[in-house]
Amino acid sequence: MEDSKASFSVSGKSDSLIVPQKAPNKTRTTEAEMLEGRGLTKRNAHSTADGQTQSWNTITSRLMSVRRAAQKDKEAKLSSLLHHLTIPLLERSFYLLKRNSTPGIDDVSWMDYEKDLEENLLKLNRAIHTGAYKPKPARRIAIPKADGSERPISIQTIEDKIAQQAIVIILEQIYESDFLGFSYGFRPRRNQHDALDALHVGIMSKKINWILDLDIKKFFDTVDHQWLQTFLSHRIADKRVLRLITQWIKVGHQDDKGKRYRASAGVTQGAVISPLLSNVYLHYVYDLWVRQLRGRDSSGDMFVVRYADDSVLGFQNKGDVESFLVALKERMAKFGLELHTGNTRIIEFGRFAEEKRKKKGLGKPETFDFLGFTHYCGKTRKNNAFMVWRKTAKKRLNEKIKEIRRLLLRFRHKHVKETARWLSSIIQGHMNYYSVPGNGVSVAKFMDEMKRAWYKALCKRSQRKRLNWEKFGLYLEPLLPKFHVAHPYPEQRFNAKYSR
Repeated sequence: MEDSKASFSVSGKSDSLIVPQKAPNKTRTTEAEMLEGRGLTKRNAHSTADGQTQSWNTITSRLMSVRRAAQKDKEAKLSSLLHHLTIPLLERSFYLLKRNSTPGIDDVSWMDYEKDLEENLLKLNRAIHTGAYKPKPARRIAIPKADGSERPISIQTIEDKIAQQAIVIILEQIYESDFLGFSYGFRPRRNQHDALDALHVGIMSKKINWILDLDIKKFFDTVDHQWLQTFLSHRIADKRVLRLITQWIKVGHQDDKGKRYRASAGVTQGAVISPLLSNVYLHYVYDLWVRQLRGRDSSGDMFVVRYADDSVLGFQNKGDVESFLVALKERMAKFGLELHTGNTRIIEFGRFAEEKRKKKGLGKPETFDFLGFTHYCGKTRKNNAFMVWRKTAKKRLNEKIKEIRRLLLRFRHKHVKETARWLSSIIQGHMNYYSVPGNGVSVAKFMDEMKRAWYKALCKRSQRKRLNWEKFGLYLEPLLPKFHVAHPYPEQRFNAKYSR
């Protein structure tokens, strides 16, 4: 299942396993000793990394056999997978988790679990392999969204996170050889900017006149469990692994009063394994179908970029995009999914969109949002040629500014240097994502708003105004990061990463 670069789909094949840059600086006992309960002594904090490297090399060699088997036969069902889940892999999975994440319903934090890590992992490994492991229901919290609604997030226990992360590492060896190139969400060595680069290159280099902006309505809440189990069984024949996944998707959550709610549909938002499961579901429901339709029914140029449940497609002919949308709605309905009518739309966009709309007496070409950026038709300054420009989505930018303003008012009595360090991390993180070529105005606006918000917060520390803007600006200059463009032009990075 390998698409060419010309169609903006890069094969998911890779002969190397993705490993974290930092490994825990600890020496491991042998796996046999751990399984027998021996060698569980305190580790030497000053030991070398030789033990780490050798242990991870052992894990890598084991997993590479899974990847080679998956690549050799794309229709093979792999029946022996759970034995790859070992204590060293569980330990590696533990150190991949966020250390400051909120504990689950058992109130065991990452730090608490690490205090007796070897014994805890020994018990977890034994429970998984003997079938005694039972996942705990998640703690449910609600996070506000930009549109005013709330997104339910489930917080799992640390042991459930470790077990899921280990299974994800194993299953990635199978599915990274299956997933198509235009799928970018939650995959190793792929991120939002890779998807944004592919979108830009697709519009600029193909004969694109129409954009189809897709959004699946409540995708994570409506995934059909029976279909998901069917899709997983296409490649996984190890019943123990399938049983684990079934337990995770059906365990549900528990409310503040201790009442349990089991899940009958959907994948848990916030679970470690959910991104992989969502990609598997959309791979069979959407990706393979789109690839087949593109090669069979499209009369002109077409490209597709998908990041999780958000997808953008480009078409040369309006008839193609209209017939595609009708067929897609029927396809989604078969698998319990529905397109979000408010966020799914067809717009005229591309090299000749402005000229065509002007002849019809219409205004400027419409814009569309994707991964936090608003994409719009523009011109280059040098030769007035067509260019797809990006700016920070207005709604997301305003929401972020309001959030930081509220926090600065809460922190106004903290030490100035402490607040400066915190605000610097906020600004730097914003630039790391949004500071792309052509988006300098939006990034500069965000930085300026942050400075003004901090100034106003400091002025409210007392009834007397002791600051003026000029002196504050001079004091502020060395404390906050300077503006810079953090990313190259999309064509440069795309061609460098996916060159033939």
